[in-house]
Amino acid sequence: MPYTIRLRTDAFTKAARLAGFRSAYALAKAMQVNRSTVARVLAGELQPGPAFIGGALLVLAPMQFHDLFDVVPVER
Repeated sequence: MPYTIRLRTDAFTKAARLAGFRSAYALAKAMQVNRSTVARVLAGELQPGPAFIGGALLVLAPMQFHDLFDVVPVER
C-alpha cells in the first residue's frame, strides 16, 4: 500500500499563529509558495509537496516534521 503525507491542519494553523503570521499571504510569502497552495493544502484539496513541507519547517521552527505532518496510507 502506498503512503502520502498529510498536513496536521490544527497544529499547523496554531504554529503559524504563534509564529506571528496573521494571514495566509504572509505565511505563504515566508514559505516561498503561492498563497493558493497554502489555502488548498489547508482545505485538504492538495497534498503538501516538498516546497510546502520545506517552507513550513523553516518558517515554523522549532516545529519538526512529526509536529506538522502525518504519513498516512493513500486513500483509494
